[in-house]
Amino acid sequence: MSQNKNVWVSHPIFPEVIDRLKLYVDVITETSHEGHAPEYLKQRLGACDGALLSLSDLVDETALIDNTRLKVIANMAAGFNNLDLTALARRGIIACTTPGIHNETVADYAWALLLTAARRVNAAERWVRAGQWKGLRYDDWLGADVHEKTLGILGMGRIGQAVARRAQGFCMTVLYNNREPLPPDLEQSLHARYVDKATLLGESDHLVILVPYSAENHHLIGPRELQAMRSHAVLVNIARGGIVDDAALAAALREGRLGAAALDVFEGEPAIHPELLALDNVVLSPHIASAAHEKRLAMALLAADNVIAALGLGPTPGEPPTAMDLSKYAV
Repeated sequence: MSQNKNVWVSHPIFPEVIDRLKLYVDVITETSHEGHAPEYLKQRLGACDGALLSLSDLVDETALIDNTRLKVIANMAAGFNNLDLTALARRGIIACTTPGIHNETVADYAWALLLTAARRVNAAERWVRAGQWKGLRYDDWLGADVHEKTLGILGMGRIGQAVARRAQGFCMTVLYNNREPLPPDLEQSLHARYVDKATLLGESDHLVILVPYSAENHHLIGPRELQAMRSHAVLVNIARGGIVDDAALAAALREGRLGAAALDVFEGEPAIHPELLALDNVVLSPHIASAAHEKRLAMALLAADNVIAALGLGPTPGEPPTAMDLSKYAV
């Protein structure tokens, strides 16, 4: 039921999301997951009232030149890193994200990466597939314990807290650093202790990075920070590329100054620093920490609701629409 509004969906997405949008607007969809050239992105944005984008769609001042139609952009993600918020605000264009839905899913994946890196599962699995396993040896594939070790969390937001809750099952000591300490009752419930960044780096056996990306946080973990970490430590980054200096990390791993790493995000992704690709003591995955089916569907449906609401055509975000049951993605 269109009201003469067009919404562009920049990448193929779940049919439920398209059906949801079609109740209110005309929908323009893409058939390829390939990235869009800047001129094509500008053209599409200039011809629509709203857009559902992924983090790979970079919207800057150039993409918005002469755009007088666009009213809202909704990222199907939790962050704004792909959007020039100043340029959008100058034109009165609303920017929306989908925070909160994937907290537990991402925390699960942080633990999957941590355990894989600590116990060398990725390298051992490749070794087996290559036909190298000829029998048991007592000193083969020795990894690092996780239980009863010290877990450091850099960034204690909702996902960091979910990671900390899981650490209780491993009887770990949990340290964290954040812009501000948590309220005492919450800190106590998580069995976590606030420390400064230097202490966090120096005492953690395993470090999970969960801070948002910003200019201030660019290379927050660089050569000096890596040097301060324990030589057996495992570093996990599921936050954003650019927070860790990937070249410095590769050097620390190669030279044995860090035990292992697990990365779901990279500087300049999908490009990956070539030295990381050559190392066996790093786990690499393609930015999939939130990639559980029900959560990705929920994020996309919420993004659709955000666009519909911003165009004044439907319920406000978070209110269950009457047209279909979306209770399974409500938060």
